[in-house]
Amino acid sequence: MKITAADTIVTSPGRNFVTLRITTEDGLTGLGDGTLNGRELAVGSYLADHVAPLLIGRDAARIEDTWQYLYRGAYWRRGPVTMAAVAAVDTALWDIKAKAAGMPLYQLLGGASRTGALAYGHASGRDVPEILDSVRAHLAQGYRALRIQSGIPGLDSVYGVAASGAGSGGHDDDPARRSADGPPRPVEEVWDTRAYLRHVPRVFEAVRAEFGPELPLLHDGHHRMTPIQAAGLGKDLEPYDLFWLEDATPAEDPTALRLVRQHTTTPLAIGEVFNSPHDYGVLLSERLIDYVRSAVTHVGGVTAMRKLLDLAALYGIRSGIHGPTDISPVGMAAALHLDLAVHNFGIQEYTKHSARTLEVFRTSYRFSEGLLHPSDQPGLGVELDETAAARFPYTPAYLPVNRLMDGTVHDW
Repeated sequence: MKITAADTIVTSPGRNFVTLRITTEDGLTGLGDGTLNGRELAVGSYLADHVAPLLIGRDAARIEDTWQYLYRGAYWRRGPVTMAAVAAVDTALWDIKAKAAGMPLYQLLGGASRTGALAYGHASGRDVPEILDSVRAHLAQGYRALRIQSGIPGLDSVYGVAASGAGSGGHDDDPARRSADGPPRPVEEVWDTRAYLRHVPRVFEAVRAEFGPELPLLHDGHHRMTPIQAAGLGKDLEPYDLFWLEDATPAEDPTALRLVRQHTTTPLAIGEVFNSPHDYGVLLSERLIDYVRSAVTHVGGVTAMRKLLDLAALYGIRSGIHGPTDISPVGMAAALHLDLAVHNFGIQEYTKHSARTLEVFRTSYRFSEGLLHPSDQPGLGVELDETAAARFPYTPAYLPVNRLMDGTVHDW
């Protein structure tokens, strides 16, 4: 199965996506997601200018060899742009291999380990009444686990709360701001960690009082706390039995989690900004986390994610694959095939893509009674409508920038 073409498609049906389509000499095609929110054109160029020429004539069936060729052969390893490009190639090749076998991808990964993957949605609000309404709405949609994010008194915009202001919906929108006399620039939000730490436990107290102890609840700190602050919040949230506290501290220093671990039994999840399985060494070997949060799109594809999750399983650590809407339906489908196959599955993030996005990406995965299933179509089960994609050209956009009350740049 020689590769005859490798085409990069950048489209923006509400937000920007980078897709690689690989074609073989016998007419099989495979799709891979290379989306890197806010840096999409860098990945597009890496793929089109540097990677695609190397793929022509290669055997599409040699997935492991191609992964190593692109990772080791480039000499300059890792980094989000490189690994998103490698992931796009790898995922597209798995799509082709599964189509050639006439099987859904999860069958090639060992077959199903469960009937479906438990999914969590994003419930949020500017205040407690809005949050409770959001929880009710998500439960009505069939969700059986929810991430809870809250507005903070005194702050106009807060990550993960779509109603609190432009650009505050986290990864669920493209929060670009176009100035009157220049190009788009990131929205700048103001942050107060102490106000956040005072408020969040009261939010979870209210949610538990309203919905009881059985509903799995999650929370994302989005890298904004010091280790001692994260330890304190984890301890304060223990009475509310969280499924996990995510990204409590910046991910660059894994040893920070040692201090958090010493002071709280709240489960910890981290990794959405990681771009290699190598980033997890200390976290896994010292059991400093409970859930692996990387995206298939950003950690190097199906090959890398499978190896990472197999390693995590040896330490009793489970999956929690990143799945916001800046992961395209191609990347989401790849995650779902892994979710269904691996033994140490934990939970899957699931935010529904817009109608425009689903015009471009024709999906077959399904959501029912709180569970996701990737479908039994051969391959990933996602097809790209190029005519629809062409109607939505790239639009410059950035994730927000965070500043403390005194103007100091902080982690967003």
